[in-house]
Formats: sequence, C-alpha cells, structure tokens
Amino acid sequence: MRRTIVIVILVVIGLVVIGGAGTWWLRSRRDKDPTFHTVPVKRGDLVATISATGTLEPEAAVDIGAQVAGVIIAFGKDKHGKDIDWGSVVEKGTVLARIDDSLYAAAVETAKAQLQQAVANKVSADANVLQMKANLLLAQQNWGRAQRLGPSDALAQSAYDQYQANYEVAKANLAAAEATVEQTKAAVAQAKASLATAQINLDYCTIKSPVKGVIVDRRVNIGQTVVSSLSAPSLFLIARDLKRIQAWVSVNEADVGSIFKGQPVTFTVDAYPGKVFQGQVGQVRLNATMTQNVVTYTVQVDTNNDDEKLLPYLTTNAQFTIGRRQGVLLVPNAALRWSPKSNQVSPEAGQTARAPGASSIRGSGSGSGAVGAPRLHGTLWVAQGEFIRPVHVNVGLTDGTSTEVESKDLSEGMSVVVGEATREVAGGPSAERSPFTPQIGRGQRQGQASSGTASGGR
Repeated sequence: MRRTIVIVILVVIGLVVIGGAGTWWLRSRRDKDPTFHTVPVKRGDLVATISATGTLEPEAAVDIGAQVAGVIIAFGKDKHGKDIDWGSVVEKGTVLARIDDSLYAAAVETAKAQLQQAVANKVSADANVLQMKANLLLAQQNWGRAQRLGPSDALAQSAYDQYQANYEVAKANLAAAEATVEQTKAAVAQAKASLATAQINLDYCTIKSPVKGVIVDRRVNIGQTVVSSLSAPSLFLIARDLKRIQAWVSVNEADVGSIFKGQPVTFTVDAYPGKVFQGQVGQVRLNATMTQNVVTYTVQVDTNNDDEKLLPYLTTNAQFTIGRRQGVLLVPNAALRWSPKSNQVSPEAGQTARAPGASSIRGSGSGSGAVGAPRLHGTLWVAQGEFIRPVHVNVGLTDGTSTEVESKDLSEGMSVVVGEATREVAGGPSAERSPFTPQIGRGQRQGQASSGTASGGR
C-alpha cells in the first residue's frame, strides 16, 4: 500500500514538472515570437547625387622659370610700387626679378667686337676681289696680244708661254678671292648670330611676366643662385585669372558614366562652412588613375569666382546632380534590402515571394539609379495578419537613404517592413534583448510571468 502511494506521488510530481516545463516552453516561444519594424511609405521629392572630393585649381597657371644661371640681385615692382611677392598682381611684361648680368653683358661686348672684325674682313675680301679682277683683265689683254703675234722673231716662245701662264694664274686668283668673300660673309652671319645669342642671354637676366595675373607662389629669394641645367628652374607661379577657377574632382569609375558636360554641380569648402557654391561640369578627362586598385577619373568643374573668395588648392566636397524626382513614393533603402524567413511569409504569397537575400537595389552609394539607366526591380514586405506578403516594385533613383519606388499595389502611408525584433515579454514592446542587459531575478521574473498570464487570461 505504501509503495502504491509513493508511486502515485511520484507520478503526480512528474506530471507537475512536465506541465511546468511545457508551460515554460510555450511561454518562452511566445516571448520570442518575432515582431517587425515598419515605416510608412511617403510621398516627396528626391535628388540623386554623386559625391566626390577634389581640389580647386586656377583655370590657367603659368610656371615662370630662368633660362640662364646667376644670382638673383633684385625683384621687380608691382603696380603699387612694392616688391614682387606672393599675391602681387602683375601685368604682361612686368619685371619679376633680375639676375646678375655681368658675364652676359661682357659676352655681348665680345660678340659685338667679333662682328666688327668679321665685317672688316669682308670689306678686305671685297677689295681683294676688285684687285684680282684688274689683274685678270691685264693678263687677259697681254695674252690676247701674245696670241696675235704667236711665237715668232718678235715674240719668243718663253715670253708667249709666260703670258699664257699669267692669264691662268689671274683667273685662279680671282676665283680664290671670290671664295674668300663668301667665307667672310659666313663669318659675318656667324658673328651676328653670336651677338644675338649673347643679347638674348643678357635679356634673360631680366625675368618678365608673360601674362597678366596673380603671383601664387614665389620660390626664390634675393641672393639665391639660379642654376639652369636640363630643365628650367621654377621661380614664380602665376595664376592668369582667379575670377575663373576650377575644381578637379576624382570620380570613381562606377559613377563616371553618369557625368556629362554641363551637368550642374554643387560643392563646399572647409574655409566657408555652410556656404554652397555652384558650378557645372566642363570636362571629363580620360587619363584615369589607379590607386590601390581603385580607378578614378578627373572631372573638371568650372565655377565663377568674381568675389575671389575661393582660393587655389582648397579641398572641395562636390555633389553631382544626376536626377530629380518630385512627388514620388519613397521608402528607406533598408526596406528593399530586408528579406524574411520562409516561415514568416504568408502561405498564399509563398508561391510568388522572392527568394530571401535577392534584394534588387544597387547599393547604398549616392550614384545609384542614374538617369537613363534601366528600371530595376525590388521587393517590399507588408504585414498580412500574423505573416507578411511581398509587394513587387520598380526601383528608381536613390539618394543613398531613400529610394523611389513604383507599383500598382503600393500606396502612400502603407507600412513596409525594414527589420524585425523579438518581444521579451508577451504583450510587451518590441525590442531585441541585448546580451549586456542585466538579468532579472527569479522572484521578479515569476511575478512578471504571473502578471502576463493573468493579463493573457483576461
């Protein structure tokens, strides 16, 4: 009898334990039922842009060098009478600097003396030609008379031969004199060229501005020796017109297809926080560069700088406008990326639901959805009772946060899923338990569980 009672008691205890475990399991499953984060579909305006960085550059910069070697002895004066320096405004022909010209002035004087000597030699050669012509005329006349007399009693054979030889020598001497004249002509030309070279080198000692502009950089000081070798040393950098300035922007190869000449661009610089400057694409340069396997193209953005606030070489943050939409349906990009588990999809929609993980939105970059690009397709998820169902949409432009969508099954205000969370307590708010949240005590959990059960019972 006692044994039977013990068995009955053990069975009852076992049933109580099993029942409690079952209740705990069902409650834990209910506590872990997923809930969904949703946001409403909104109607609004969207501007799609491509973001890129670059630097401001003068529209035309001229690097002024020195073509002769020497010591800088002085700087020129600007229109205000001040020494040429950074920021000086110069006109075409303004003297920028002077190099010591002592050696080059001496070379000019030497070249002048050599030219005078060459000219004198030519005059002497011309006179010699006249003399040789006279000698030839006399020899020719004598030879003519000798030919008329011929070797005879009146003219000995030796005299006859002598007249003939004199005539031939006179012709040769004239030819030699004429050749000497040509040599002296060449010597005069060479001396003139040497003088011109020496004069040019002397003129190079005075460095002048070839253009009107502003001195952006001065790279020499008075007393510094300029050494001209294979390449001309750079002394000054002149920007021709700072009222026209350009931004050279590096655009990723994935976005360069959306850039075209005349495209509107806005950009900012750190020097003027909050101020937005306007410009337009002037040129897409074809000389791409590769840095760490990333290919970029330089895009030239032209802008007006009448107030000359923008300074050369400031860093720019540019936004290329690739499309605008007004009054279109917009959803967060997260809504197009999220995919449910198969058991969360409504059975009626399971046949047409897109496979998880096959979201069709081209990244979160600001260049997605370029104008003229093919329409993409995506899937949104909306609640249907305890499940969710898909809504297939056409995907348009995106600004990196929101995306334009279009579908006959989609309307403004409809809630779409962007994620899911787990309920910690049945009937409680949707929130995922963090592993760093302090654990609740046993008595407190039991109290909450009881409260939840009672609430559920009601």
